[in-house]
Amino acid sequence: MKTFVYHVQINVGEPGAIAFYRALFGFLDYRIMVETDDVLGVSNGTTDFWMTATPPARRAVRLHRKNSGLNHVCFGVRERGDVDRFVAEFMRPRSIAPLYGSPREFPEYRPGYYAVFFEDPDRLKLEVAHVPGVTDRR
Repeated sequence: MKTFVYHVQINVGEPGAIAFYRALFGFLDYRIMVETDDVLGVSNGTTDFWMTATPPARRAVRLHRKNSGLNHVCFGVRERGDVDRFVAEFMRPRSIAPLYGSPREFPEYRPGYYAVFFEDPDRLKLEVAHVPGVTDRR
């Protein structure tokens, strides 16, 4: 059975996280399907993302990518230069610090793997990557 990722829900706790994701997904050409003060639903026609405000009583437990559960989400781009454009046009104007000395090549993942890693306001790790022969074919 062949499958694909239909949707991902991210519970956000930090004030401003919904606005962060509105800007991020707008930059990545996702369209807004639903938006309220507590919910943002976006789609690129293949995969939907839903950002939902975490209830105050549940915010005490913080996400950490080294714990069990989700480590990060990667967005593939068609060209290597798109990674650099994302850094210049999205990250730098918002003073978002890259992780791991990125953007750079990560040959330990695959030849030509070029990516930038960063965090959302709740410290969920995100990535924008170009992988020759993989992301450029989608």
